[in-house]
Amino acid sequence: MSETTLAPTAETVAAGAGEASIYSKSNPYSATVLVNELLTGPQSEKETIHVEMELAEGMTYIPGDALGVIPTYRKEAVDEVLKALGFDGSEKVIEPVKGTPGNEITVREALTSKLGIGKLARGAVNQYAKLAGENVPAGLQALLGAENKAAAEDYVWGREFVDLATDFPGIVKDPQDLFGILQRLMPRMYSIASSQAAHPGQVHLTVRVVLYDAHGKKRQGVCSGMLGERAKVGDKLQVFLDENDNFRLPEDSNTPIIMIGPGTGIAPFRAFLEERQVRGAKGDNWLVFGDQRAASDYLYKDQFEGMQKSGFLTKLQTAFSRDQANKIYVQDRLREASDELFQWLERGAHFYVCGDASRMAKDVEQVLLESIAKGIKGTPEEAAAYLKTMKAQKRYQRDVY
Repeated sequence: MSETTLAPTAETVAAGAGEASIYSKSNPYSATVLVNELLTGPQSEKETIHVEMELAEGMTYIPGDALGVIPTYRKEAVDEVLKALGFDGSEKVIEPVKGTPGNEITVREALTSKLGIGKLARGAVNQYAKLAGENVPAGLQALLGAENKAAAEDYVWGREFVDLATDFPGIVKDPQDLFGILQRLMPRMYSIASSQAAHPGQVHLTVRVVLYDAHGKKRQGVCSGMLGERAKVGDKLQVFLDENDNFRLPEDSNTPIIMIGPGTGIAPFRAFLEERQVRGAKGDNWLVFGDQRAASDYLYKDQFEGMQKSGFLTKLQTAFSRDQANKIYVQDRLREASDELFQWLERGAHFYVCGDASRMAKDVEQVLLESIAKGIKGTPEEAAAYLKTMKAQKRYQRDVY
C-alpha cells in the first residue's frame, strides 16, 4: 500500500491472531528501525526502500494486514511555514482533544506532528480566506466560490500550505487559528511485506519514497519522506497494526493462489509467499510482478527467483515496461497466459490484486473477465456472473489505492 491516510478500523487495534494489542492509533508503539535499505538501482526513476522494524511482544499480525506509521514533518519544512507565518515556534496553542480541555503545546510541535502542512487542499484555502474577513487579497478572492473551483484546483495542485502562507502573508494573527485551517496529520497505512512466522518479532515494509518538483521547489511525501530520509537504523518510529480481513490467504493451504502486484503492490505478496513457504503449504503459487526496468526496479528479485528455482513459486511472470519499445504491463503478461489462468480458476484458485486502483487494477480485471469469457465460451455478462461468484466466495480480493 502506498502512502495513504486511511484511518484504522478501530481505536484499539486487534492483532491479526485475535489477541488484542495495547497499542493503537492513539497509543502507538515506539518501534526500533532494524534495517533501512534501498531496493532500487542507481538508474531507477524511483526510490523504493525496504524497512524492517521490531515489534513488542504480543503485537501479532497476519499477511494482508497493514502497519500504521505516524509521520512527522522535517524541521526544514516546519521552519519554512513558521517563517511564512511570522511565528518563532515557541508560541503556545491548545491541541483540541475530544472530551478533554485539550493539550497545551508549542506551535512548532503542532506543525511538526499534529497538523497537515503538506499537500494543500481547497478547504484550507477557504478557511484561510475566512480569517481575512473583509480584507481578502484579490488573488485569494479569485480562488473562492463555486465559480472559481477550476482556478482553485489549479492553484492547490502541487502546492503545500507554506505556498499559501507565502503568497498571501499576514492573515494568520493567532497560531491557534491553524487548527481551523489545516486538517489533522493522519497516520499512513502500508501493506505489511513480511510473514511474522518467517520473521518473529518483526514487521517489514516496502515503501516508494515520494519525491517530486513542483512550483520551483523540491517536495516529498510526509511519511515516505520521513522513512526514506530520517528513519535510520536504531531510530524509533511510532507504529500500530491494522487488520485487513478483506485480504487474506485461503484457509485451505492446498488452494492455488494468483497474485498481481506491480511496484510496491508486491508487499503483501512477499508476506503471502513467506507465510506459505514457512507453513509448508502445498498449493501452487503464481506471481506477476511489474515495474519500469529489470536492472533497477526488480524488487526482491533474488528472493522470488530463489523461490521459483526451488519449485515453491510455481509460476513467476515479470513485466518491465521500459525494457523494450512497446510497453508491457502485468495485465499483458496475464493475457498471454489467458488459458492457463482460467485453468487455475477452475481448480479453485484465489486471485489477488494489489496496487494502483485507477488504471492497473481495472485493466487486470478486464483481462480476468476476458479469460473467463474465453474459458467458459460465454458472453461478457456470463463472465461477470462467474467473477461475482468468485467475489462471494472471497476468491477475488483486492488491496488497491
